[in-house]
Amino acid sequence: MTTSPKVAVIVLNWNGKDDTLECLDSVFRIDYPNFEVVVVDNGSSDDSVPAIRRAFPQAHLIETGANLGYAGGNNVGIRHALAQGAQHVVILNNDTVVAPSLITELVETASRHERAGIVGPKIYYHHDPERIWSAGGYWDARQQCFEQTGDGELDRGQYDQERPVEFLVGCCLLITRPCLEAVGLLEEDYFLNYEEIDLISRAKRRGYHVIFCPKGKVWHKVSASFEGEHTPLKTYFTYRNRLLWASRHLSPLAKFRLYASVYGKLVNHIVKPVAAAVAKNPRRLHWALHGAFTSPFTRTIYLAIRDFHRGRFGDCPPEILDLQARWKKMAK
Repeated sequence: MTTSPKVAVIVLNWNGKDDTLECLDSVFRIDYPNFEVVVVDNGSSDDSVPAIRRAFPQAHLIETGANLGYAGGNNVGIRHALAQGAQHVVILNNDTVVAPSLITELVETASRHERAGIVGPKIYYHHDPERIWSAGGYWDARQQCFEQTGDGELDRGQYDQERPVEFLVGCCLLITRPCLEAVGLLEEDYFLNYEEIDLISRAKRRGYHVIFCPKGKVWHKVSASFEGEHTPLKTYFTYRNRLLWASRHLSPLAKFRLYASVYGKLVNHIVKPVAAAVAKNPRRLHWALHGAFTSPFTRTIYLAIRDFHRGRFGDCPPEILDLQARWKKMAK
């Protein structure tokens, strides 16, 4: 009788008690016969830790004592998993709910591909459970970024083919042990966002395959950690880390195109509102410029570009948190 490969499911928590408890409830309903659940708490200040201990004493809970970011916190869990003999590691966002067959489907997909390195499931919107958020992804040369296949489409079986892909979103990834041992862990300079793209890029460079598994199913509360899809906090990490990823993985020409795209976004955030304001009243040029340069998103993109060029990586500067708070007040 063949023993199922040992799998470690790593769930990172940072002040996300309710989401984490719901996620773990679904994880412990998984029907795979040989898996361990590792919860890494990234220095939460709410009562997440005692709540998790009470509800799920069977989970292995590791407290880091500080916010190490998505990459740093998950790396703590990955190191533990490898030390305990896991053959596959599943990184799972705490703002997800999973199908009972998830691990079985991911493991079976990995077993069908000799050079499988990273396998990802079909991901749906949590609030609209038949609507796809990601069925793998691809490089969009026009936008100079990765895009998710199927985003916003109702699932009618149009993405039910198992296939290699250019990109998988990081909210749920199975990574094989040989891949991790060959390419290393998540790169902690990113802190949050683009670390999975960096890992995928390194894996592909070493000849590992990145596979979309349509039978694996996850429901995601999109961008819960950023308090929304379009916020200063997410914008900062997206733009800074996109530049960082490009600097490490793209050819000189491709790098130039991506840099030009990012710098162009900053220019557009300044020029468009100024032009609109001046068209109404040319005497308002000074105030129009002031408003454009101090708007939360323009300032955020500028800080992202500035920090990239200064080599300032890891967590965001305090000003980004101030801009996030200011944006939230403006959005009310």
